[in-house]
Amino acid sequence: MRSLYTALLGLALPFILLRLWWRGRRERGYRSHVAERLGHYAVPRSEKLVWVHAVSVGEARAAAPLVAGLRSALPDHAILMTCTTAAGRETLRQVYGESVQASFLPYDLPWAARGFLEYFRPRIGVIMETEVWPNLIAACEASGVPVVLANARMSVKSARGYARWDGLTRPAFAALATVCAQSDADAERLRALGATRVQVHGNLKFDVTPSAQQLAAGRAWRAALGRPVLLLASTREDEEKLLLQQVDLLPSEVLILVVPRHPQRFDEVAALAQSRRTRDPVPGPADRVHLGDTMGEMAFYFAAADVAVIGGSFLPLGGQNLIEALAAGTPAITGPSMFNFAEATRLAVAAGAAVQTTDAHEAIAQAAALLEDAQRRQAMAEAGRKFCATHRGAAQRQLAVCLEFLNGK
Repeated sequence: MRSLYTALLGLALPFILLRLWWRGRRERGYRSHVAERLGHYAVPRSEKLVWVHAVSVGEARAAAPLVAGLRSALPDHAILMTCTTAAGRETLRQVYGESVQASFLPYDLPWAARGFLEYFRPRIGVIMETEVWPNLIAACEASGVPVVLANARMSVKSARGYARWDGLTRPAFAALATVCAQSDADAERLRALGATRVQVHGNLKFDVTPSAQQLAAGRAWRAALGRPVLLLASTREDEEKLLLQQVDLLPSEVLILVVPRHPQRFDEVAALAQSRRTRDPVPGPADRVHLGDTMGEMAFYFAAADVAVIGGSFLPLGGQNLIEALAAGTPAITGPSMFNFAEATRLAVAAGAAVQTTDAHEAIAQAAALLEDAQRRQAMAEAGRKFCATHRGAAQRQLAVCLEFLNGK
């Protein structure tokens, strides 16, 4: 089956490259470093190197505590971080600066995977969350590079998708050196897909520490504003309109701060706002909707808000990370679709730190009630901070797994 998959992927490659160029109209990062996607590299390489793959923005941020642990434990090793999206590469630059090497992961073609491994010669590969590529995993196995699936999650929907191609994906899951699952449910689904060495080590996102500087700046911004702030965080296409249709449920003095998930949508969403952060750092007193059109400032935005509504959850998209809001002490409200953060959402709701709703109307109604209940907001804020503190420690546990493989080589 892998031979057929490879043949079809090879036939599709010209169209994949055309699509890459097309996407580059809106995100120029897609037109840069294209050779890396074909297994050709010119970045520096080190004799001792650890490779960490984080497909896009969320995974790049979630990897931070594990990468920090690897750098501390292995000062004589270079860290190579790969990604797939242009936004992911920009996030690597923002979060890690010059402390890591960055490149795009090659397409999942045998010759491209071999080119990647022969150039960098990593001692270990650490793949974040759910990125399992059959040819890449097979090339790592053939080259003697152990691959750890870190912070692994597997939703019911994703598991069904992998199971449809069982003859292709099962050998890839079986070839993983080990899997560090986020929860028992994730572990069970990963085992069913063929992973044989699965341990439950928790969610790295609990170990991500919000920037104290950004938190302080966000709180100062809200205090200077002198108005209640409702944050629509990491919204996806069409969600802003769904949520903003419900604004009549909110008191008239509430400022709605909208931060889209993807930067290429900033200009599109600006049409729904009266001001935007890059042009008007402080919205006017008559502004109802303010656009947060900056990257890498989610801690600021969460701290600036009295209540946060988590995007990606009002359409069947699986939700976005609510842990960031809770770590900042901001009560979180989600929509019904949180399958990418199912365990964290369930636990947060049970802890009294978050509310899950059935649709946009209920979400904004719940936000309106919270904005008028300072005592309940404070209780949820304290519950959120306690919830995050209770679940920390995944980074150390997953670091220990990686070091076991390195020390054994």
